[in-house]
Amino acid sequence: MKKTNLPFVAAFIGAVASSGAIAAEPGASSRIALNRDDEKGQLKVSIDGSEAFVFCYGADQDLAHFYPVRSPAGQSMTVQHPTPYPHHRSFWFADKVRLGDRRAVEFYGALYSSESGRGDPKPPFRDHVRMVEFSGEKLTKDQAELGIKLLWEMDDDVPVLDESRTLRIVALGDGEYLLDVTFTLTASHGDVAFVSDAVHYAWPYIRMNSEFSVDGGGTITNSEGGVNQKGTHNMIARWVDYSNTVDEKTSGLAIFSHADNAQPHKWLTRDYGCFGPRRIDQRSGKPFTLKQGESISRRVGVLVHRGDVNGGKVAARYRQYIDGEL
Repeated sequence: MKKTNLPFVAAFIGAVASSGAIAAEPGASSRIALNRDDEKGQLKVSIDGSEAFVFCYGADQDLAHFYPVRSPAGQSMTVQHPTPYPHHRSFWFADKVRLGDRRAVEFYGALYSSESGRGDPKPPFRDHVRMVEFSGEKLTKDQAELGIKLLWEMDDDVPVLDESRTLRIVALGDGEYLLDVTFTLTASHGDVAFVSDAVHYAWPYIRMNSEFSVDGGGTITNSEGGVNQKGTHNMIARWVDYSNTVDEKTSGLAIFSHADNAQPHKWLTRDYGCFGPRRIDQRSGKPFTLKQGESISRRVGVLVHRGDVNGGKVAARYRQYIDGEL
C-alpha cells in the first residue's frame, strides 16, 4: 500500500483555503489579472486579457514552478517534463543542500524522490518544495505585486529551508512584460550546507522549449556580446537573452541579474534550451553553509519581448531595470 504524505497534504489544504480573482486597488483598473484556482493549484497571470504565465503550486507537484511562460504572441516559450530531462520545470528554483548531519537532498531532482521510482515517478514526493501561502497582493494600472511563502521539505515533512518570493509584474504594452522576482532562502531549521556541483544548477533555471532553442534555430546572446552556448556558457555576464522566430513571429526571453546580486558571476547556458545565472565563483560549485537564521537572496528580472535581442531593446531595458525605471 502506497504511503500518503498526510502532513504535506494537510498543510497544503490549510494554506490555500480560498480561490478567485484578486481585485485591484479601489478606483484602479489594472491591465493585470491574477486568478487563483486552488483546486488545480494554479495562479494564472493575464495581461490585457491574455495569459502571460502560470504559477503551478498543486499538492501533487515536486516543485512549485512557473509554466507556461508565454510570448507576446501567446506561444508557450518554455517546457516542463522534457525528454530526456523530465525533472526540468520550465522556470524553477532549486539546489542541492544538506540540513545539519542529514543526507544531502537534491531538490533539483525532487521528481525522483517518488516511491514509484525513477522510471515512472508519481506523487507524493518525499522531497519537495511546496507553497505555503500567498500574501501582499497589490494591483495598480500597469503593475501587480505578490508575495509567496514556500517550504523546502525532505522525507515527507522535515523542513529544510524557508523560502519567500516577491513578484512584481509590469505590463509593458504590445504583449510584452517584465517579471521582477526575488528568491530568499532562510535557514530557519538549522545550519544548511549548499553542496551543488558546478554543473547542475542555476539560480533560477529557465528551460525554453525546442522551438525557441538554439537547436531549433534560436540564438542565445549575452550582455558581453557572446553568442550561443559556445560563447556564453560559464561566461561572466549581466544578462542573457534567448530569442527565435516561431511561426513567423519573432520574440525572446531575457534574464537580468540585478545589481543587488553578488557580482560578477557566470551563467549556465545550453543550446538545447536551459539557461540561468550562477552564483559568484566562491559559492559556485564550492560548498558553503548558511548558519541557522541566516538568509541568501537572488533577484532577477525576466523580460518577455517582441523581436530579437536588438528589436526587443534588451540592453536598454536592462539598464532601465537596474536604474529602477522599469
